[in-house]
Amino acid sequence: MPATPWEYSPAPETVPVTVPERTQLYVGGKFVDPHSKKWFDTVNPSTEAVLSHIAEGDAADVDAAVAAARKALKPWSRLPAQERAKYLYRIARRIQERARELAVLETMDGGKPIKESRDVDVPLAAQHFFHHAGWCDKLRYAVPGAGDPRPVGVCAQVIPWNFPLLMAAWKLAPALACGNTVVLKPAETTSLTAMRLAEILQECDLPPGVVNIVTGAGDTGRALVEHEGIDKVAFTGSTEVGKRIAKACAARGTRLTLELGGKSPNIVFADAAIDQAIEGIVQGIWFNQGHVCCAGSRLFVEESVLPEVTRKLEMRMRSLRVGDPLDKNTDIGAINSKGQLQTIERYIAAGADEGCTVCQPGPQALPAKGYWCRPTFMTGVQPSHVVAREEIFGPVLAVMSFRTPEEAIMRANNTPYGLAAGVWTEKGSKVFDVARRLQAGVVWCNTYNQFDATSPFGGFKESGFGREGGMQGLAAYLAE
Repeated sequence: MPATPWEYSPAPETVPVTVPERTQLYVGGKFVDPHSKKWFDTVNPSTEAVLSHIAEGDAADVDAAVAAARKALKPWSRLPAQERAKYLYRIARRIQERARELAVLETMDGGKPIKESRDVDVPLAAQHFFHHAGWCDKLRYAVPGAGDPRPVGVCAQVIPWNFPLLMAAWKLAPALACGNTVVLKPAETTSLTAMRLAEILQECDLPPGVVNIVTGAGDTGRALVEHEGIDKVAFTGSTEVGKRIAKACAARGTRLTLELGGKSPNIVFADAAIDQAIEGIVQGIWFNQGHVCCAGSRLFVEESVLPEVTRKLEMRMRSLRVGDPLDKNTDIGAINSKGQLQTIERYIAAGADEGCTVCQPGPQALPAKGYWCRPTFMTGVQPSHVVAREEIFGPVLAVMSFRTPEEAIMRANNTPYGLAAGVWTEKGSKVFDVARRLQAGVVWCNTYNQFDATSPFGGFKESGFGREGGMQGLAAYLAE
């Protein structure tokens, strides 16, 4: 009798979350309508249903937000450090108290599996506020020799759609701890948790104007980063946009930190614990549907174990569940938008055209509605292939081989990017030798995608400059 495929029982998230029909801007401690009187739709990528209408901020709204931040700067920066710390601590606690609500909203708006929103994004967002609350009265130790620490001023912060709440916390917490005020611009496709965070700021009685949130698309972000009243810009997003921002900031001497694209290598040596490495490969590329700037999208495997690794990887992929992001059994959620899905599909087609073997294991059918892509890996990839050179920002892995550590390092560094890397080996001396020669801001050893507020994160080359998190991340928000 043929075996019947084992099916999971559905485990849908049951916490109800109310989504407002319209969102407003958050300026000067109040929710206000946009000057343009225009709104645009935000869509649930797993159902294609409209969740809410998002306020479209324009240059006048940016002017108002920058003015509110400027007005709040002196009293906020002169507030005793211990008092600033109390605000950050309250925000962290309130994020924890509203954690389930925030996780569900993040999954509905962005498409990522609820277990990732619940177990990674929201706890890390709270952690960043807790961590930086502790730094408020210790800033003189963050930049030794700089004397009394002073804030930079009014900061423009532009964040992407892949980790909306976490990126907001990642940027807001150090800026506020150092006494700066902020105008935040979330991504247009994922603004809901940023506006829910504004509610939390209001609940915690954060002084008006310390944080302002202006939603909108590219024109809104451009108006913000090019505003004459901005003292510092922090941007996370694509390398192409980052270059334009760098040019604009250089023209007027505005301080800048950039965290941009990546094409990160994940290197597996023959002496690695292969089963452990397989889990690291899965975590490295298919976490958050591959919508991760430091995703391990280039897999380099020592030639002698390449057949074993690809066989076990294919077997492991067959157990990954693609489907409803609000189901706790789901491993791969929905692609964030229709446009991003089309981009990913073009790259998969390009890989096939270049002669790569496209592997998409997994028996389950994809949902009929929504934006879905099976986890994919490609073998037969050459360094010159487009899938090995360009950032795809999706669940697509390019597999290549190497024979010696020197070849692995050369191939890993053969990219304009330099954000992250992974090294898998049981030999500590090899880990040290390879890691120190990799051109990457973060190198994980026998693990991947491990983040902590105490550890700095950032890139080299076209992956940007500056660090976020840890003691090093505070320097960008303190005047020299």
